[in-house]
Amino acid sequence: MAEPRKIDKSGPGAGGQGIAGPSQGHHKGSPGYRRMLAALACAGVATFAQLYSLQGLLPLVSRELGVTAAQASLTISVATAGLALAVLPWSFVSDRRGRVRTMGLAVILATVFGLLVPAAPNFEVLLLLRGLEGAALGGIPALAIAYLTEEVQPRSAAAAAGAYVAGTTLGGLFGRLLAGPVADLAGWRMGTLAVSLCAAVAAAGFLLLAPKPRGFVPSSGEGFGAVLGKLVPQMRSKPLLALYAQAFLLMGSFVSVYNYLGFRLEAPPYLFPAWAVALLFLAYLSGTVSARLVAGLAVRWGRRTVLLASTGAMTTGLALTLASPVAVILAGLVLFTAGFFGAHSIASGWTGALATSGRAQAASLYNLSYYAGSSVVGWSAGLLFQHFGWGAMAGALAVLAALAAVAAAMLLPGAEPREVPGTETSEGSPAEPRAEPGPQP
Repeated sequence: MAEPRKIDKSGPGAGGQGIAGPSQGHHKGSPGYRRMLAALACAGVATFAQLYSLQGLLPLVSRELGVTAAQASLTISVATAGLALAVLPWSFVSDRRGRVRTMGLAVILATVFGLLVPAAPNFEVLLLLRGLEGAALGGIPALAIAYLTEEVQPRSAAAAAGAYVAGTTLGGLFGRLLAGPVADLAGWRMGTLAVSLCAAVAAAGFLLLAPKPRGFVPSSGEGFGAVLGKLVPQMRSKPLLALYAQAFLLMGSFVSVYNYLGFRLEAPPYLFPAWAVALLFLAYLSGTVSARLVAGLAVRWGRRTVLLASTGAMTTGLALTLASPVAVILAGLVLFTAGFFGAHSIASGWTGALATSGRAQAASLYNLSYYAGSSVVGWSAGLLFQHFGWGAMAGALAVLAALAAVAAAMLLPGAEPREVPGTETSEGSPAEPRAEPGPQP
């Protein structure tokens, strides 16, 4: 008699989630495994290409719609806020309706709202559509890790998660790089439309490629209130609270720099065109390097030391952006970006290691803090920028980074188990927080 499948009661939503056993899960190299990797990569592109497509176009949005820099940045903040608030509800629905079906619904809704964004008649409607788009997009990062964990063999899960992370990184970079040149030629609406059309193709790719689920077990019917109750233990742990603070403060600082640096460089004396502002996002490639580098450094020096060093790199890079020469500003941006991705890689992986139970809930709270920082700090920093200039904003962001460092130094253990972010846990499954939207803000 076949052994019954185990049900993980700490899944990302209400009840359990099926875990594919060795006989059911797709193994590395199989046709089903390759289809799943391609489907998750498409989902990552569809999600993050749309989510941040407007970030490099904020100066154009500000001028055309007659709004301030801080108001223009709300097009990013409301989308990330919608995503953060929708993560748990989407997980709850998927526990009952299935991962693929729920992710398919989310990506279709996001594509529809994304195609409507360029047609927004005014700023208020634009914000409404962006909020709805973000809420729909929340169904992808909320469910991707649960889906692959259920459908692939444990030894192959880390590689599958890597494909999704690659998709999110490429999607976010692609959306920004495509929107800028198109907007320079035809306006921000056409730039956004071009990204939305490409995201629609990626969404169709996910729907066509995602293999039929084999490891999903429906929830036992646990209520949403019980799901929220599982978050309480994760909010009482001081080390976990320190990691949530890293997510909020550092992500908020990171998004703020990229939201408003374009405004600074498109004004005199720099006069960058929209396509040149879009190229600033190539600095993200430094984050790809640093996120991998810190894993090895953490083994040697410990997570807390590397986290603090990464935060220090962010602050140093931020200080360099205060200079006037463009070359120094760009060097500072690269260092700042590398520092952020290093810190985020350590913090997100450490969340799973510290949460000995309820890892999915700990990951959800990290996600919530991450995108809440993007929304709240990403908007409020714009008020400082438009009233007092880049120097005042950079100083405030440096204070936030210092607060994050103090929280890490005081509340995080100095001698922790040397488990590298993104490696496998003792059960052979990838640490769950690593399947958040990867190091892709």
